[in-house]
Amino acid sequence: MDILCIRGKNICTPEGIRAGYVMIQNGLISDVAENLSPSLSREVIDIGDSFLMPGLVDPHVHLNEPGRTNWEGFATGTRAAAAGGITTLVDMPLNCSPVTTTAAAFDQKAKAAEGQLQVNCGFWGGVVPGNHTQIEPLIDKGVLGFKAFLTHSGIDEFPNITGDDLQKAMPIIARHNLPLLVHCEISTNLVPGGDERSYLHYLSSRPKDWEDKAIALMIRLCELYNCRVHIVHLSSANSIAPIKQAKEKGLPITVETAQHYLYFNAEEIPNAQTAYKCAPPIREKANNEQLWQALQEGIIDFVATDHSPAPPEMKESSSGNLIKAWGGIASLQLALPILWTAARKRDIPVMNMAKWLSANPALLPGLNRSKGKIARGYDADLVVWDPNKKFTVTAEQLHHKHKTTPYLNQQLYGVVEQTWLQGKLVFDHGNFPLLNKGKIVTLDTP
Repeated sequence: MDILCIRGKNICTPEGIRAGYVMIQNGLISDVAENLSPSLSREVIDIGDSFLMPGLVDPHVHLNEPGRTNWEGFATGTRAAAAGGITTLVDMPLNCSPVTTTAAAFDQKAKAAEGQLQVNCGFWGGVVPGNHTQIEPLIDKGVLGFKAFLTHSGIDEFPNITGDDLQKAMPIIARHNLPLLVHCEISTNLVPGGDERSYLHYLSSRPKDWEDKAIALMIRLCELYNCRVHIVHLSSANSIAPIKQAKEKGLPITVETAQHYLYFNAEEIPNAQTAYKCAPPIREKANNEQLWQALQEGIIDFVATDHSPAPPEMKESSSGNLIKAWGGIASLQLALPILWTAARKRDIPVMNMAKWLSANPALLPGLNRSKGKIARGYDADLVVWDPNKKFTVTAEQLHHKHKTTPYLNQQLYGVVEQTWLQGKLVFDHGNFPLLNKGKIVTLDTP
């Protein structure tokens, strides 16, 4: 029986960090043990003091293909993911063209992904006005859930929904026990014009109140329809208390925040630096410290990148106009070191990275029976990394199509050394020994 074996002193298992051996056969973890059976024929990979963690799962990524491959694309985006230890991602239904709001559009996206995936990739469907009749056809195609906006998405082909649209869509989604992911901002009381290069002006143009009203609405509808609701990229700490109350009532509501809300603070963002622009915006330090507390308490379930790149001209890099610039931060390759760098300053243990970046995000798209844990029977999707090594981010290191990111020149802790996909080494100390080994993923079956 040929078994690949990874030996390490710091293996992140559900029971904690332990020394031992992870045995891999036919792409699955066949055992996690302290010792090896001498009867087994095996190749042993010794990772020494580096940490072995479940491959990261990022359920909030914009790859923008087909139609806007000049923004990112499957080939470059999934290569960046592999270099960052991400073994499974879920692609959002907007920014591509056509948007993934029909079964026919899903087919186009799946075809575009063929032969380009360096890691596993699933797909969210979209909910827009008038497409409720497409929800079940999209489910039949294999979408893992649905995404909707309560404010303009930035893409005219993907308009925001209204209460009437939700009344039609949520009962169908609830019947299939899939999640509805919601961008929670309701545009009200618009701020009058000001200095469009000022970060504080941009921050004031999308106040917490927009988020808080939208989240309150989704909590009410979650209870009314018993539909799984997931709040994406939470940035307003004002909504932590009502979310906590909703969870305590047993409502099926989950929440993510993003690395940039935990790493940066508004007070430190220079004017005219459009690489920092995202929606909702990066808020003040006091607010973001409350997000950290909610994450540690489990009110926020996990962290996802919301990787949303665009060409430099769309980011208004030359003009510095924060109002006109595309709102999205490129960070897919840096997901682990960004979060770990900020967490280690707070004496947060390494094991929390496995919870916030692997195990908990695997729950949202229903992949938790096969991904997100180092345990017998799980896919051998793994990342080897050194939390004690540091590096400075340069454009040359990044495999994203566009290198515009607020993390350039930041010194980060946590060097990803190897990424394993179904027991195959797909990233090894800066190299890609195997390409196109990723698969399109659908729901785990019981």
